[in-house]
Amino acid sequence: MSLAPALLEILACPEDKGPLYYLEAESLLYNPRLQRRYDIRDDIPVMLIPESTQVDAEEHARLMAIVESSDIKPTFAVDDEGSSES
Repeated sequence: MSLAPALLEILACPEDKGPLYYLEAESLLYNPRLQRRYDIRDDIPVMLIPESTQVDAEEHARLMAIVESSDIKPTFAVDDEGSSES
């Protein structure tokens, strides 16, 4: 089961409050700025910083290759000044 589009529009990283990438096939949300992944367990995003996983450079490159090749968009857009756009 996929995460609901309405949920994805409001999901942000709990640490830097920025957008995330939803990699459905990997069952995770990814913050490339902090190289941190948040797992999705039983269709529920686990958005607790202590439960997240810091990824190394190789895993970051792999995840970003998936994002780029699949044209995955971030959960929300951020303007040039860092505030979210509706």
